[in-house]
Order: sequence, then C-alpha cells, then structure tokens
Amino acid sequence: MDSTSSLYPLHRSKTLHLVITQLLLQSRVRHAQGVHNVIGDKDYKAYMSHEYFDAELTRLGWQQVENLRKHVHECGLAKKIEVVITSPLLRTMQTAVGVFGGEGYTDKVDSMPLMLANVGNSGRSAISSLNCPPILAVELCREHLGVHPCDRRRSVGEYQCLFPAIDFSLIESDEDVLWKANERETKEELANRGKSFFNWLWTREEKEIAIVTHSGFLFHTLATFGNDCHPLVKKEITKHFANCELRSMVIVDKSMLGSDPSTTDYPGKIPPGPDIPSDVVDKKLANDDTVSGST
Repeated sequence: MDSTSSLYPLHRSKTLHLVITQLLLQSRVRHAQGVHNVIGDKDYKAYMSHEYFDAELTRLGWQQVENLRKHVHECGLAKKIEVVITSPLLRTMQTAVGVFGGEGYTDKVDSMPLMLANVGNSGRSAISSLNCPPILAVELCREHLGVHPCDRRRSVGEYQCLFPAIDFSLIESDEDVLWKANERETKEELANRGKSFFNWLWTREEKEIAIVTHSGFLFHTLATFGNDCHPLVKKEITKHFANCELRSMVIVDKSMLGSDPSTTDYPGKIPPGPDIPSDVVDKKLANDDTVSGST
C-alpha cells in the first residue's frame, strides 16, 4: 500500500471541530460607537492587568460569533455535533453558547437558558438550551495557566448563575485552584495538559465533538501532533488559529484508549454454519422450484 496513506477502523476515530476565542482586550472607556482596541497586541503588559480578569467578548467578538453560527447552520454542521466541550472561562462559554446554542430564550418554555441576558455587559438576549447539543465545561482545555488575570476563572457557583444549562459537573473545585498569581505554566506543561485532554476525549462516547478553547492551548497542543505527516500537513495542523476560526480534524485511537464498539461493522456468517458448495445450492434451488411449481 502507498506509504502516504493509512487505514484505521472507523470506530477508532473521532471528528473534532475546533473553535478558538482569542482575547481582544478592550478599553474600559466605552466609546459611543463601541470602538475596541486590541491592547494586548500593542502592549503585552496589558495582559497583566487585573482590569481584564476573566475578560468577556467584545462587540467585534460577538459579531464573529454570529458569523460562525450562521456558517455552522448553513453547512449542516450544527445538526452533526453531539456535544460541545468548552473551556470554563467567560469568553469561551459566550462563544460556545453563541455558536452552538439554541435561539432566543423565552420564559414560556420549560427549560433553563444556556446564558442569561446581558452576561458580561454584552447587551445580548438570553440564549435557549432547546434544540442544541449539551455543552460541557472542562478545565483541561483552559488557556495557559497563571500570572495573566484574563485567564483566571470565576467560581463555578457564579458561572452556574450566568450559564444555567451548561454542565459544570466535571469541575472539581468551586474556586480556581489551578491559576497561580506568580507562577506561569510552562509550554511543556501546557502541551502535556493538552495531550491529556485529547486522551480524555476517548472516554466520551460521542464521535462528533465541538471544542471551544484558546489559541495558546491549541497551538502548543497541536504542535505535538503531525510528526508522522508530510511537512505541509504538519504545518496545516499546527498553524495559528484566527479569532473565531473553526477547523475540523480527525483523531485516531492508535493505542486502544477507546473501548466503543463499531456501530456499522457487520460480522457476516449469519446464519452461521459451513458454506455449501455452489452446485449443491443450485440443485437445492432447482428442487425448491419444482416443489413450488407443483402446488
């Protein structure tokens, strides 16, 4: 077989739809027309400011979310997603519910909203949890941990009030015990955490998974993949994400991490028993035709 191709059983693969939310730090002085300044790109020290603790989406960010939502519905992806995994930070959860959530929430329906109105001073209406996949918050896919207040999360209790229908059951601590004010997670630690996250995905039964996370997390995690690929494929895997970009990839279980049986394979030999030579089958069919014709 051509060495540039590989075959794997279908049930040992999952399709991941990766979405990132980059941090657009906006001036807290609200201009009348909502002008936003990407302060972090101009002054890296801005990321150290407690003013941007668990920063929310900007107006531009919400426009990008709306455009991505339109795309996933038009291309049919919205109907394929079985679960959405999101980093438990404000901007990623806003992105997750904005892209993959239901339509506008109304008090007349018998379900909790995914997001309350005006979360993060967004001016957005509440978002319904109807007719959309479950959304699960997972710590493993958080952004680079430590030092930067924008990457520190709020308490789970506070988030549950803002995002009532997001599932926070996998987060062990109410307060953020992973973020350290004076200690930054190394790139190697971040990449290892990312690999642990990808391994954890094999404990899930879903095959089509949307993941809403961060550029730094994905850049260092995906850099550990693709070493067995053509250099251009490796480059495609590891290139930086644009803000609110969606990229679909397939992961393959080479190490028997997953245990889900195939839902499409068919064992054959049903009914069981030894194969009958073709001439015997022909005689049997001829006899059956004779008998049926005489009745």
